[in-house]
Amino acid sequence: MTQQMALGSDDNRQYHIALSPGDCEYAILPGDPGRVEEIAGYLENPEFVTEKREYKTYRGTIAGKSVYVTSTGIGGPSAAIALEELYKCGVRTFIRVGTCGGMQSDVMPGNIVIASSAIRAEGTSGEYLPPGYPAAASFTVTSALESAARQLGLTYHVGVVHSKDSFYGQTEPDSMPIAPALKDRWSSYVRAGCLASEMEAAALFSVGLCRNARVGVVLTAVWNPERHKLGLEQTEYHGNDRAISCAVKAIELLMDMMEPLK
Repeated sequence: MTQQMALGSDDNRQYHIALSPGDCEYAILPGDPGRVEEIAGYLENPEFVTEKREYKTYRGTIAGKSVYVTSTGIGGPSAAIALEELYKCGVRTFIRVGTCGGMQSDVMPGNIVIASSAIRAEGTSGEYLPPGYPAAASFTVTSALESAARQLGLTYHVGVVHSKDSFYGQTEPDSMPIAPALKDRWSSYVRAGCLASEMEAAALFSVGLCRNARVGVVLTAVWNPERHKLGLEQTEYHGNDRAISCAVKAIELLMDMMEPLK
């Protein structure tokens, strides 16, 4: 018996996300299960499908085509599982909708960040890609996200993001035994022009590259620690509407231009 068969169920549901193969080629991936129903509300005919562990799924349509909204939980390992199992169910185009902290002073809270690639400062991507290989987004999906942001009149940035495993290693580095190394790496990423920090993009891009799936990431900047260090004014932003609208519009654009991936 193969491992895949051993982890399956009698009706071919995937072990973690509890979905079966179907005709859905697109998925929107928030981290928080609490955001799934909100995002599904932007789709036509949304309906609850299943929930298991951190993986909650709704299904709706955009322009008459089926789209899943599946939460991935926090971090690369659980996000990779979601993409792997959704891929086995037939999904080929994925857009992560999430949040981030700005790293350049012009990335204001409420701005949209579209990731073209991610710094692999986490562990999951090392199970997929060799050292030094970039975790890059799908150019097609990234272009669609940028076009969508522009058409919606959003303030957006496109570029490299930082993916990490430890939230508190970034937000409270002085409390860690390796504080000097953490702070030096962070400073080098800022100097190199990294736009923002988050926790899932590198893993998702890596799985996408290995599985021939199209993966894009659109994030809302919640706040900016670099602006805080510089004493610059900012107000935290906790809305999800801008990134969600950008992802939905991007899928509409992609549906008009793309051939299905096998």
